[in-house]
Amino acid sequence: MGKVLVTGGSGKLGRAVLRDLVEHGYDVLNLDQHALPDPICPSLRVDLSNFGEVAAAILGGVDERGGPFEAVVHLAAIPAPGLAPNPRTITNNVTATYNVFEACRLARIKNVVFASSETVLGLPFDTPPPYVPVDEKYFPRPESAYSLGKLLDETMAAQFCRWDPDLRIVGLRFSNVMYPQDYAAFPGFDSEPAKRKWNLWGYIDARDGAQAVRRSIQADFKGFEAFIIANADTVMSRSNVSLMAEVFPGVEQRGNIATNSTLLSIDKARDMLGYSPQYSWRNGGQ
Repeated sequence: MGKVLVTGGSGKLGRAVLRDLVEHGYDVLNLDQHALPDPICPSLRVDLSNFGEVAAAILGGVDERGGPFEAVVHLAAIPAPGLAPNPRTITNNVTATYNVFEACRLARIKNVVFASSETVLGLPFDTPPPYVPVDEKYFPRPESAYSLGKLLDETMAAQFCRWDPDLRIVGLRFSNVMYPQDYAAFPGFDSEPAKRKWNLWGYIDARDGAQAVRRSIQADFKGFEAFIIANADTVMSRSNVSLMAEVFPGVEQRGNIATNSTLLSIDKARDMLGYSPQYSWRNGGQ
């Protein structure tokens, strides 16, 4: 296994990604302005808004933290709407993504994975989704500055791949990241389904999110592709039929929707990445 550079590895999803890659034999370097709470792998403090620092790290020009890197995983960002003023969210997130993509181009790295977001699907679905399960087939519908930034990231990725036909960039539209300790709250969601309607009652166990990253690194295609990454079930005990009738009456339901199956389609990730969620809140994340 080769060297992988991960930005934002100190975050909630990032820690699971670092741990998964190390456990699968990769030599990993974490770039983050925040220290890792656990010494999973070496870390380097880098300001991703500073292209010189980003390029130095990705090109292997930092003492004792050299490359070459087989792949780059870009997770670092202001992680949600409403955490910073909108212009700062856009400026921080989109600039960081451009700097990572451009540094990878200069380093001739052909394997890039980045965190997009389920929000590009139209969250918080104040305007109902066009159909369920939602998938990657309809054009993104950003409803916040954060989501707009993720769409700009995806657009940049497609154009970087157009410039270089040997490049692969994977954008992972992660759902709401959870750890097993978060699952204790899930049974309480049933009584007020509208409180979780904003992402069609979806979630992603951090360990399954990490699996999706690893499978993206190992994928065998060229160009840009975006994938919804969610768990195979919803956060609800109530049936999808009941939830849709109460919260989204009239929205088209496509295919055979099981009682508690995800309404954030992961079919494309299953088909192209071999992604297969392993964890569920229903058994405590075991």
